[in-house]
Amino acid sequence: MSYVVRIRYFYAGGLCSLCMTVIGCGALDDQPQQESHASNSSEAQSAEVDARPVNPAHFIESALAAPIVQEERALSDGTVALCYVISTYSEPQEHAMGPWAPTTIDDGADKGGIWLDKGEVYDVDGPFVRDIAEFYGDPEWKLYREDGSVIMTDTKEAFEAAARPDVDPKYYNHVVEGRPEWIDRQVSVFVIPVQPIYQNQPTSIGGGAGGPDRGTHNDAPPPRGQGGPPPLRPNMDGGRPPRPDGGAADGDQRGGPGFAALGVAFNGVEFAPPAPLQAILAAHTIAPFDDAGGHLNPHEGYHYHAVTGHTKEIAQSDGHAPMIGYMLDGYALFALESEDGSVPVGLDECGGHWDATRGYHYHAGAAGENQIIKAFRGIPGTMATVD
Repeated sequence: MSYVVRIRYFYAGGLCSLCMTVIGCGALDDQPQQESHASNSSEAQSAEVDARPVNPAHFIESALAAPIVQEERALSDGTVALCYVISTYSEPQEHAMGPWAPTTIDDGADKGGIWLDKGEVYDVDGPFVRDIAEFYGDPEWKLYREDGSVIMTDTKEAFEAAARPDVDPKYYNHVVEGRPEWIDRQVSVFVIPVQPIYQNQPTSIGGGAGGPDRGTHNDAPPPRGQGGPPPLRPNMDGGRPPRPDGGAADGDQRGGPGFAALGVAFNGVEFAPPAPLQAILAAHTIAPFDDAGGHLNPHEGYHYHAVTGHTKEIAQSDGHAPMIGYMLDGYALFALESEDGSVPVGLDECGGHWDATRGYHYHAGAAGENQIIKAFRGIPGTMATVD
């Protein structure tokens, strides 16, 4: 059995009941090996009973802080289930963290990272920083000095003052960039059900009020797919999920409303909810992502807001998009594009669908959408950070 790895660093910015499901793999073997949206009752039923268990062997063992174990744990809504407890560091191994921002307005794209907005991915190069007032149609922006140097958080103290919900006015009009050496090493503890528990009514990922990315994200892109989604069930309360033994939860639980973690990549790095662009931009700051879609937070470390193809992938023999991690509810996350460049259509309100080969699973949203998934199809577990 293999175990999980990875660490996450991200810039703070503004960062079931349902009866127990049963695996019904045998009856599915004779079905066509193709993706189909669970839009009719028979397919929805297939998705409900065909919940593939989490495979811990997919994780990069060398990045684990401790061996993966199975324990009875409380999920985010209090449901007790057999879970994998996956403890990881926040340091990706397949790629370096950064760069995030150029140092001058003449620097090329190789000196900076990316920015996600308007459904697109933009290189944060020197000209992007120089022209940001035009980009946003707001003359109050100016992120560079007269000598062409970029105004950024260049000390740990400046980073911590700017990367918080109430940005210190001293750091308005700054590029907010953290450095790995400024972040204390932490362990992320993901509690994920071994067997996903399908819900007909999804659980909302919520906003991130007060969370690692500076508060509630109010400008998320519209849902993918046709028509509006049905109402999403919010979590029951904002407190920490109880432990099965009635004891205190490990670390700072993040399973309440406004999930600050959505899942984990095979390198152990957290998949985070949408970055709260509105809160970040309100102070005339930007917190760029590196080319892997991640950035740093002073308290939570490195994490991903987008999937860009820089992490471990598990190829699929039928050309389907590769598998890249698990979400907190235990359902697998796959990249957006298949081997031939096609993208899935008819995804449900969570960003997932069912097929006979993989059961129910998610596809990561396009990087420019700033939304990896839109809701939990299963009952989500929890994530905690431990110093």
